[in-house]
Amino acid sequence: MTDKRNFEIAMDTELPGTPERVWEAVTAGTPAWMFPTDEWPAVRTVDEYPTHLVSRMEGPDGWFNQLEHVLEPLDGGRARLHYVHSGIFADDWDGQYDGASKHTVFYLHTLGQYLKYFDGKPVVFTDIQAPAASQTPDGFDRLKAAMGVDGAIQGERVDLELDGVGRLSGEVDFANSNFLGLRTADTLYRFFGRNAFGAPVGMTVHDFSGSGNSETTAKAWGGFLENVYA
Repeated sequence: MTDKRNFEIAMDTELPGTPERVWEAVTAGTPAWMFPTDEWPAVRTVDEYPTHLVSRMEGPDGWFNQLEHVLEPLDGGRARLHYVHSGIFADDWDGQYDGASKHTVFYLHTLGQYLKYFDGKPVVFTDIQAPAASQTPDGFDRLKAAMGVDGAIQGERVDLELDGVGRLSGEVDFANSNFLGLRTADTLYRFFGRNAFGAPVGMTVHDFSGSGNSETTAKAWGGFLENVYA
């Protein structure tokens, strides 16, 4: 039995970038703060640069997934974003809604970090998934403990030495029970406790150093995660 119902996740936030820069980030620049979306078969049903964008995907039996961005300029080169993600969840509506809502908070925060510290810089994006053994209730806690950031709070400075990865020196820019963000001088590291939502723990690396290599990054972090969950 499926639980097919519509959903809507609406959030408002202020971002450290003009509407034009935010527009660029949420269209061509998604690898810098979220993940690549250039291969999604989305249609822009509203395309009013740089204030109103609606992108929609549709499928069989009425399925759809839609993202809306409404942008308003603010003083100081900032922008107010009204963001709405709507669509249909086919199964486990409550669980999917909870997971999508919490991911949205983290993604929009990361968008702000990108705009403030790395806007316009070329990025090398890498996605790494932990082994299936990370899907236990304590999966994300195990990762944070292995990194030495269990108990870390937002704004805290960290200097880590991780086997196979090397030294990470920077700031905890986001921290709660499901997500962790570390920002160094040239990279955003995003850690996802998706074990809470029935999936493996995952992470993304957004490297703005100009010398990033996705294959090398994936190998280093993949090995680290393998050891954490061995």
